[in-house]
Amino acid sequence: TTLQTLTLGMPHINTPLTQLLNVDLPILSAPMAFASEADLASAVTAASAFGFMGAGFTPSLQLRSYFKVVRQKLGIADQAPVPIGIGFIGWILEMTEASDDPRINAILEEKPVAIWFAFGDDLGKYVAQVRGFDAKREHKTIIFVMVHSVEAALRAAHEWKVDVIVAQGIEAGGHGGSEAPPLLSLFQAVKTAIPKGPLIVATGGISTGSQIAALLTMGADGVALGTRFLFTTECIYSPEQKAVLIQAGLNATVRTLAFDEVFRTNMWPPKHNGRAIANQIIRDVEEGLSLDERIKKYDESAASGDISRLIVWAGVGVGLTNSITSAGDVIKDLYDETVVALRHGATLV
Repeated sequence: TTLQTLTLGMPHINTPLTQLLNVDLPILSAPMAFASEADLASAVTAASAFGFMGAGFTPSLQLRSYFKVVRQKLGIADQAPVPIGIGFIGWILEMTEASDDPRINAILEEKPVAIWFAFGDDLGKYVAQVRGFDAKREHKTIIFVMVHSVEAALRAAHEWKVDVIVAQGIEAGGHGGSEAPPLLSLFQAVKTAIPKGPLIVATGGISTGSQIAALLTMGADGVALGTRFLFTTECIYSPEQKAVLIQAGLNATVRTLAFDEVFRTNMWPPKHNGRAIANQIIRDVEEGLSLDERIKKYDESAASGDISRLIVWAGVGVGLTNSITSAGDVIKDLYDETVVALRHGATLV
């Protein structure tokens, strides 16, 4: 396994993030609703990196069952912290935390090592809720918050006092800031604005070890990859969705709210949208169809098994990968590529 490979004398990649999370590699699998559950998160952690599950709309009882699976897969005792993270979407929390199934406290009882908040108008109240819960116990949850601007990063750092800021560039798949700068510019700006304080993780369009090495040399404490882990056996995307990924090229994706409109998930905060593989859903918009007509066509395609309107969230890096492997193999490849690139970099001066 990768764990054995790393312990047989191959160098760990040490950053403040690896120390904080107690892992060997500063690589995170991003929390992705409808894509990353217990199998993917545990496989990434088992391979010496750190895996996240996406909570999405999943009820707390089902999420707790996922933690039981992770404990079994990783051999974690019942009361010990679970070395994975879980990601929550702010606007969904606005609905669930006021419902008869509030999820944050239920999940904190499972002792995840980390929790990740994104896409909300006031994520600070959830950060405070986690801190309040942890104040009454020994285990302290590491809090990640994803941002798309320097202003949001400063708020997360100084007002909310998060542990880790995730700077997400416009290249990212799934949802993100519709006006976010490209990752290289956003990360540089956030790093310059916050030289000390929370750790900073880069995400958005990262698919290779050489890209990871470049970001580490820029000062990233770690990287989060989403799309790269969609190309795994552990990802819960359907075979049809994975086939679309394999065929996709570098210009295959588009950022829009059109996918959310037909999927009835257009509740994102202002200046947010989603990146997915362009298909007939986009052509329906270009042909001038009304929203009602587009929804009708989407529903008809879904019911008949027509994949021309299949929603496949993915980032711009989708064109750099063309095969499905295990998550452990992905981590191994990324590790090898990163080490080669970092060593090459050291020869340039």
